[in-house]
Amino acid sequence: MKLKLFVGVLLCLILLYFSYFGLGSSTDKVVIATNSDEEAITVMEKTLDQHGFKGEYIIQPHSTAELGGKMIAEGKNIEADVVTQSTYYLESAQDKNNMFASMEAEKQKKTIDSFPNYIIPLLGNMGSLFVNTKALEKQGLPIPKTVKNLTQPEYKNQIAMPNIMESSTGWLVIQSILGQYGNDEGSKILEKLIDNTGPHLESSGSGPLKKVESGEVAVGIGLRAQAVKSEQNGNPIHFIDPKEGNYSLVEAAAVVNKGGKKQQKAQKMVQTIQQHGREDLLKTYPVPLYQGEGVEKAQKPKHPKKWDERLTVELLEKHQDIFNDAKKLVENN
Repeated sequence: MKLKLFVGVLLCLILLYFSYFGLGSSTDKVVIATNSDEEAITVMEKTLDQHGFKGEYIIQPHSTAELGGKMIAEGKNIEADVVTQSTYYLESAQDKNNMFASMEAEKQKKTIDSFPNYIIPLLGNMGSLFVNTKALEKQGLPIPKTVKNLTQPEYKNQIAMPNIMESSTGWLVIQSILGQYGNDEGSKILEKLIDNTGPHLESSGSGPLKKVESGEVAVGIGLRAQAVKSEQNGNPIHFIDPKEGNYSLVEAAAVVNKGGKKQQKAQKMVQTIQQHGREDLLKTYPVPLYQGEGVEKAQKPKHPKKWDERLTVELLEKHQDIFNDAKKLVENN
């Protein structure tokens, strides 16, 4: 009886293994680990399927921080053959582990900004303010022109913004504050902003817009393209380019340097996404990354800015510390 039970359990485990990894055929599939959202993943899948790679890859979604931690900790031993991730994580992982293969030969488009030869930019995310015009009117609130405006007491509990500890989008607003006002004044502004945000500190970049669209709060800080699209769809949403600047982050692809035919296939897949998927990605993420790209007028920010230094995980952690210090002050008052 015990032997039968053992065999039964063993068979179940084997079936579970193959149901997840495939009946042996998936061993040569390219594993793509990504921090991208559903829209970007859909474009990648569509592009690969339409250009001869259907059934030859597995996409594994992760949060930005989770995937970043795996790259830093595991290096070339990571399960993934391709990683799509924020460039600052890719660069920091390469600095520590020298884990990515050169893609110079695959770069057939010229980027607007310079990137290391192992990075293939895929999409850009840009930040902005946005408001629910009906909710503003109901609350008797003025339209904010700057992030600093949102520290005024009348905006208490009427702001939603992403948490930098959980969302890379949250870093965009921190950059705009610290870039404009410096660490000392910026920390005080951040403290007041967190206080006014109250229970509306969101774990995702799209969270603030959902709350603003519903009217639960009047003002949001988040992704500009999403707010533009919402306004164009007829919602009572108005996007605002703050005078502190519209900062952006780039997500890119890199191939793990494991060698062999699988790496060659992975490089061809990345090249395919760059060549044939970029047009669709630009529609959803309207930040030009390659020479010759353009976007409609509404998608052009009034105050585009970039952080003066190279973006790294170490810089992110410094800004997270500033955020956490400000948050603690709010919680202790």
